[in-house]
Amino acid sequence: MNRLNTRIKKLPYSILDLINKIDELKGQWVGGAKLNPQALGRLKHSTLITSTGASTRIEGAQLSDEDVEKLMRGLSMQKFADRDKQEAKGYYELLENVFAAWQKIPFSESTIKHLHRELLKYVKKDDTHRGEYKKMENKVVMLDEAGKPTATLFETTPTYLTPKEMLELSEWTRDALAIREFHPLLVIGNFIVEFLNIHPFQDGNGRLSRILTNLLLLQHGYTYMPYVSHEKLIEDNKADYYVVLRRSQKTFKTDSENVSPWMEFFLNILLSQSKLAIELLSQENIERLLSPKQLAVWQYVEGVIEATPGKISKATKVARPTVSQALDALLRLKKVERIGQGRTTRYRKI
Repeated sequence: MNRLNTRIKKLPYSILDLINKIDELKGQWVGGAKLNPQALGRLKHSTLITSTGASTRIEGAQLSDEDVEKLMRGLSMQKFADRDKQEAKGYYELLENVFAAWQKIPFSESTIKHLHRELLKYVKKDDTHRGEYKKMENKVVMLDEAGKPTATLFETTPTYLTPKEMLELSEWTRDALAIREFHPLLVIGNFIVEFLNIHPFQDGNGRLSRILTNLLLLQHGYTYMPYVSHEKLIEDNKADYYVVLRRSQKTFKTDSENVSPWMEFFLNILLSQSKLAIELLSQENIERLLSPKQLAVWQYVEGVIEATPGKISKATKVARPTVSQALDALLRLKKVERIGQGRTTRYRKI
């Protein structure tokens, strides 16, 4: 799709500045994957609750995060509509699966349909069109706090053109990510705004776009996605979200397509998410994200000028291989630095 390439080529240099800031923070997160599994598990559960609540509220559901937590624990929730509960359960379970298995999920048109089917598997009213492209025309509306439509944002792709445009979009995205002529964030942002413009399914497009955002970002190295909610940041900036979609999408299929408003919003959301992820690794939070043995190593290094791994092992009574693993994690987190080589290698707090 040459017009998608052309859009990217027209973007201002300020967009590249945003990407550079995001990727600098991305590099600082690398050590996060080696932290205490129990602490990361708690963070992931919290993000699943927050993301489910936010993503479904953007589309008009009324469940709070506390309500989502109760729902997923199987507690009775009579005061809410069945649809809200069904949508929340579908979103939570699908996002949980994406967080667990993103490395094994191929990006394709059939995957998009499969994810839609899973997203809506509990919603009875969607039985007839789950996992299939729309059979009737639809449009994108802005919702107020009560979930009622307040304005039509734009008309979407006609039903008869939807299969063709979705095939082209999914193939362009797969190829562009593989070729790497453009930065992955530009390709992913372009995919999301075009997907929302096509609005290929009768319902669930907004929620599915956020599931796909999580999946694609994880697959391209933004591995902090399960620990800071992307959806919550969208919800907190919902008015701007609708405005930039409208500003960009009204130019589509004209001679002056302009994806800059959307791309700036999308990248600023990611920059905020990146900063929040790095805050998790700050001095105040680091101790609760380390395992007990990692923490013992860190606390010892904090209190001395420098030390060898052997000395650390003897002082902390932590096995030498475990000390080495802890030091590797602390190096990646930029909490310690290595001095010297071989048998004279020492470590000290930065």
